[in-house]
Amino acid sequence: MGILGFLERNTKPLLGLDISSTSVKLLELSRQGDRYRVESYAVKALPPNAVVEKNINEVEAVGEALRSVVKQSSSRAKDAAVAVAGSAVITKMIEMPGGMSEEVLETQITLEADQYIPYPLEEVALDFEVQGISESNPEQVDVLLAACRRENVDLRVTALELANLNPKVVDVEAYTMERAFGLISEQFEDQEDQVVAILDIGSTMTTLSVLVGGKTVYTREQLFGGKQLTEEIQRRYGLSVEEAGLAKKQGGLPDDYETEVLDPFKDAVVQQVTRSLQFFFSSSQYNDVDHIVLAGGVASLEGLGGLISEKLGTPVSVANPFANMSVSPKVNATALASDAPALMIAAGLAMRSFD
Repeated sequence: MGILGFLERNTKPLLGLDISSTSVKLLELSRQGDRYRVESYAVKALPPNAVVEKNINEVEAVGEALRSVVKQSSSRAKDAAVAVAGSAVITKMIEMPGGMSEEVLETQITLEADQYIPYPLEEVALDFEVQGISESNPEQVDVLLAACRRENVDLRVTALELANLNPKVVDVEAYTMERAFGLISEQFEDQEDQVVAILDIGSTMTTLSVLVGGKTVYTREQLFGGKQLTEEIQRRYGLSVEEAGLAKKQGGLPDDYETEVLDPFKDAVVQQVTRSLQFFFSSSQYNDVDHIVLAGGVASLEGLGGLISEKLGTPVSVANPFANMSVSPKVNATALASDAPALMIAAGLAMRSFD
């Protein structure tokens, strides 16, 4: 169908473009055999409030940032993949008769979709993917149905077009994270039964994805992120947003910064992680996770992983999707390594090139 793009096959390189609340991140990958290489990468800050809680507010500003990030990356690719937040998407596993052609299945699902989707069908973008034969009835197939308010898709498509890019895939963040997890899953033993919690802590949102055997079983978003640290730096030291953001990354703050500002923020992150996992435990059959992976910009904070591991008694690692990749000479490898935990979504999107 390709409306959300789960099924669309692609032969040209795809730019993975992660549009977050504070920046757009670009990643382009190539692959030889089973080895990936980073061909292009760039990050461009967005104006304040251009994107709020993953909803595009100012499409022209996002389009301009996308144009700028493509230029900065020196990539010649024009086809692009973006994602919508999991909270903007309704997914439902339904059973359909086996043996239907894709066209017949599409017609049937479109006819029946209104019983699963709580919005008028003209307001949603629909897609589906056949998952395999149903365990309960071998004559039926399990079909994953996904629906998103069309406005969320259209705004992303418009932003890409403003940047002279071809929108090829609109994916769902939870699935892009699952795909990117494949790049780091080798770090885990007994992958078949491993329960892994990925906490993507961005500027304003924290998303918990729980994967069992590499497949997503739970995802939840909460309002919490690195912006709270930036705002506290601003407040305490009388800095602008830009100055506070730079100081947070580059250092140079007064001696009391660590004890008075950074340590309390890290404690707040630990609380948030604990709370997110409690929500998961209370709504699932699980009461423990085998491993925690930290992603997002906040994951780079020194000592955070160790602190969470110590408090929760669970092994913690910081996501690096590029650990086993080679890097093009035109890519700033130091900056890429620094931004690696925040590039999981972009990596998952760029991997759509090889579907």
